[in-house]
Amino acid sequence: MNNFLTKYEKILEILKQFETKSNFLNQIRRPRLSDIELIALDITAESLSIDSEYQLFRTLPSSLSSKIERSVYNRRRRRLFFVKERIRKALAEKLTGSENYFIVDSMPLEICKLSRSSRTTICKEDFLTSPSKGYCASQKLHFYGYKLHAVCSSTGVFTNFELTQAAVHDIHFLKNIKTNLSSCVLIGDKGYLSADYQLDLFTSSQIKLEVPMRVNQHDYQKQPYLLRKTRKRIETLFSQLCDQFMIRRNYAKSFDGYKTRILSKITAVTVIQMINKLLNRNINNLKSLVV
Repeated sequence: MNNFLTKYEKILEILKQFETKSNFLNQIRRPRLSDIELIALDITAESLSIDSEYQLFRTLPSSLSSKIERSVYNRRRRRLFFVKERIRKALAEKLTGSENYFIVDSMPLEICKLSRSSRTTICKEDFLTSPSKGYCASQKLHFYGYKLHAVCSSTGVFTNFELTQAAVHDIHFLKNIKTNLSSCVLIGDKGYLSADYQLDLFTSSQIKLEVPMRVNQHDYQKQPYLLRKTRKRIETLFSQLCDQFMIRRNYAKSFDGYKTRILSKITAVTVIQMINKLLNRNINNLKSLVV
């Protein structure tokens, strides 16, 4: 319990350095737990691998649980999505600085088993955001749900991410990258191999897309070892999201709830990295959040 409060106070201190306001929602009465404190509470729970709101409010110290009810916490948490995303971007920009090398990749996020896909109602309130069937070539996996497309720096900081239906091909995510990056090297796997996209990224935003060639391609050349090694960083981050932050375990019933959960986990990673940087430690040592 004391450990929770210590981490909560440290995370709240970090958030206040990047956001001066305490409340963002238009509420008639001033809440006992401010919006910035609610975001800090959410990130603290994720950093401690508390993935369930029910479990969170069972273990929450009375000094915090007395300030807000669980249902109110859930509603306000979803409404603060864009505020949390703004803070995450500010943290990522501070951590990345003037880096020129970035990595792009995707990972499958399963909503339920394929056998239940026809009768499940999870995240199906809107056709445009509903899950779909897809295939992950690297894992040789057919799944039903979404894809998490993400870009991280060479040091392991998420700069951009997007949730799409599982049926969307990885390469279509490159259309949105050129609005967020410029004058850099972008490293991807064979799923992003396209001469047209390489040319478009370079001419529009000076982004050099480095993708390994297929063995049967004309004038085949093996990708340099340093680039192949650098690309492993995003795969390590995805593994940490799966193991420590349990990103593939879902309790949400609506898409708003689902995307809020995903954002909370990625923001928690970024906040821990910032704390590690301030303590002059390896920023990707996510498990030992000693404050």
